Amino acid sequence: MGETARKERGGTVGAVLIKRLLAAIVVIWGVVTMVFVILRVLPGDPAALALGVEATPEALALLRHQMGLDRPIPVQYAVFLWDVARGNFGASLDLGEPAMRLILDRVPATMQLALPALLLAVVVALPLGVVAAIRANSLWDRLISVLTLGAQSMPNFWIGLMLILILARDWGWLPTSGRGTWQQMVMPVVTLAFPLLSVLSRFVRAGMLENLRMDYVRTARAKGVKDVVVYYRHVFKNMLIPVVTTLGLQAGTLLGGSVVVETVFAWPGMGRLTADAILRRDYPVVQAGVLMIALIIVLVNLTVDLVYSALDPRIRFH
Repeated sequence: MGETARKERGGTVGAVLIKRLLAAIVVIWGVVTMVFVILRVLPGDPAALALGVEATPEALALLRHQMGLDRPIPVQYAVFLWDVARGNFGASLDLGEPAMRLILDRVPATMQLALPALLLAVVVALPLGVVAAIRANSLWDRLISVLTLGAQSMPNFWIGLMLILILARDWGWLPTSGRGTWQQMVMPVVTLAFPLLSVLSRFVRAGMLENLRMDYVRTARAKGVKDVVVYYRHVFKNMLIPVVTTLGLQAGTLLGGSVVVETVFAWPGMGRLTADAILRRDYPVVQAGVLMIALIIVLVNLTVDLVYSALDPRIRFH
C-alpha cells in the first residue's frame, strides 16, 4: 500500500510539474510580449540614438531597415517571437555583441550579490522573528518591530548611499564600487538584504505567534514538554511554510532591487546592464535581460512549490 501511494504521489508530482512548466511558458510569453510592446511605444528612435545627432537620413533609413524597424509591427512581433523561441535575441545595438551572451556573462555577478543577500536576510531574520514572538509585547519585541519597520521603509538606493557616505567616505573602511574582492561585496549585499530581512522577520514573528496559540502547543506544554522542544519541533517547522512562500515572492523584489544596487555601486551585473540598455533603447539587450529575470523568478517559484511538500508531507499538489 505504501509503495502504491508513493507511485501515485510521484505521478501526481510529475503531472503538476508539467502543468507548471506549461504555465511558466505562458508567463514568459506574456513578459516578452509586454517588453516588446513597451519598447516600441516609448518615444525615441533607436537608430538615431545609435548613430548620433549628425546621422544623415540615408544612414538612419539603412539602419532602421537592418534592425527591422521599418516593417509593420505585427511582422516585427512575429519575427521577434520566432527569434526568442530559437534563443536568438540579436546583437546589441550599442556593443555589437549577441544580446543573450552579454546577459549571461553578467548573471554570475548578479548572483554573487543576490545569493549572499538572501542568506544574510534569512540568517538575521529568523532569530529576530523568533525572539520577537517568544518575547511578544516586551521591550525586545518593540525594539525589533521598530528596527524592521524602519528597514522596510528605506529604499535600496538610500541605504546604499548612506553606507557609502558612512563606511566609505567618512570611515574609509570599504571601497565604494567595483567587483573583485569581498570588501567590494559588503555594502551591496547589505543593501540588498535590508528590505528582505525586515519582511522575513515580521513573517517569522507572525507565524510563530499564530502557531503558539494552537491547541497542539498547549497540549505539548501540558504534557511537560520543554519550551525549546516545543518551539523547534512543533512551532518552528510549521512556521517555515509561509516564510518559504515569502522568500519565493521576494525573489522578484531581490532581482529588481539589484538593478538599483548595481547602479549605485557600479557593480557589473545583469541589472546594471539592463538599466543602461533601457536608457540607450538597446532593444535586444533589454529583451534578453527581462527574459532572464523572468526565467529566474519562475524557477524560484517552482522550487518553492517543491519545497512545500518536503516541509509538510500533508501538502498535496493539485
